[in-house]
Amino acid sequence: MRRSVGLGLLMTLACPLVVAGQGVPAADSLAKAASAASAANTVAINFVWTLVAGFLVMFMQAGFAMVETGFTRAKNAAHTITMNFMVYGIAMLAYWAVGFALQAGGVGPLGTLGGYDKLAHEVSITIAGKEWGLFGGTGFFLTGVAYTAPVFAYFLFQMVFMDTAATIPTGALAERWKFSAFAVFSVFVGAVIYPIYANWTWGGGWLAMLGKNLGLGHGHVDFAGSSVVHMTGGVMAFVTAALLGPRRGKYNADGSVNAIPGHNIPMALIGTFILAFGWFGFNAGSTLAGSDLRIGVIATNTMLAGAAGGITSMLYMWFKYGKPDPSMMANGTLAGLVAITAPCAFVTAPSAVLIGGIAGVLVCVAVFFIDGKLRIDDPVGAISVHGVNGLWGILALGLLADGTYGDGWNGVNGAVRGLFYGDASQFVAQAIGGVANVVGVGAMAFVAYKVTAFVVGGHRVAPEVEELGLDLPEMGALAYPDSPEVASAVILRETASRGVGHLEPEPEAV
Repeated sequence: MRRSVGLGLLMTLACPLVVAGQGVPAADSLAKAASAASAANTVAINFVWTLVAGFLVMFMQAGFAMVETGFTRAKNAAHTITMNFMVYGIAMLAYWAVGFALQAGGVGPLGTLGGYDKLAHEVSITIAGKEWGLFGGTGFFLTGVAYTAPVFAYFLFQMVFMDTAATIPTGALAERWKFSAFAVFSVFVGAVIYPIYANWTWGGGWLAMLGKNLGLGHGHVDFAGSSVVHMTGGVMAFVTAALLGPRRGKYNADGSVNAIPGHNIPMALIGTFILAFGWFGFNAGSTLAGSDLRIGVIATNTMLAGAAGGITSMLYMWFKYGKPDPSMMANGTLAGLVAITAPCAFVTAPSAVLIGGIAGVLVCVAVFFIDGKLRIDDPVGAISVHGVNGLWGILALGLLADGTYGDGWNGVNGAVRGLFYGDASQFVAQAIGGVANVVGVGAMAFVAYKVTAFVVGGHRVAPEVEELGLDLPEMGALAYPDSPEVASAVILRETASRGVGHLEPEPEAV
């Protein structure tokens, strides 16, 4: 009996020791499982955030369509809005087939989306022992190593950014651009022009390596696309609008400028609201991480800069010309949003207001300079909004980045700092990125324009088509069939006695 009791007591004492001995590995296993689940949840959150942000940016296409159509004449409304509609599909498929691989084929690991690392083929050259990337080389048609969920999510987000750039020239060339020429040129934008510069900045290309290779800050930094998206679109618009020439009746023989008002200002202002809404996805979504709490700073800076741009453009026009001008308020708001797109993650709220406020004035000055001095006809102000203020945005980052964010950006340790916060070399890298955009994108746009002209037989519609409106001759449908506004045509005095059916074709500007 005593022996049984003794064994029982021994077992009772031993059991806690056994359980305690097994508790450490059990706790480690539980901690590892919890860590793995947390990491998986973080990746899932990042996936959802990136996709939702991409959906917001896609809806910006509707905003662009309304802004550009509202700022053009009723007789061309169907043509203008159809270009905005179809650029989405045309440029997208070109980007899917070729452009995405050129941009992101060497981007490296997609850290926030699970770490997929097979997009690692960057075509580069070696100079002085340093690698300088030129374009990516894998991911064509989203097949092969690119056939995976992280790449598909990344493709969707990057594609809608490309399409934003592709739609900018449609406004600058509106009311005289052949639809066939628009379609072919848009293929070049999606397949080559946008992806190449995007690779240089976002795909591990040579502009991104200015920091690691030459010690110029963190290389060319553009958080969400002031240069990659907007300046690229603006430079394409500048080159092609200069080549295409002004609308008939825009300039008089003595060099004076005729205003050609848009037909629907409310449509343009509603489109501006849509763009401002989508911009939250544009900028905050560029973290590619809903788990990055900086999205709160980015979204608020975006909102502040847009408001400041609208206010300063209103005040500038009011004081200088006596009226606030709704069209300039819209363009001022958009200019503020364009300018904050590059520095939105790196600057304080007062800096965001300053950047947007300067952009609002800058767009007004640029519109009148380009229109009156350079004599480049841009019906919607796209060159000034996107090109000029895209440049201002990247330079503003080089001045005002405050060193609180961006540690490790482009492989450089430490946060991103601008000139006013102790790093003059960052401003140099920003300026180099701007020059590279003007030269590189400008040259590619020039070549694409000439090749397109050869393929479709010129870019410009016939003079009589331009006079009567592009809707029926180009599209086969009127935007407003019940009330066609033929009176909105600009009829030149010397052609009035001959009739528009006998107008002589004008040569394209070269």
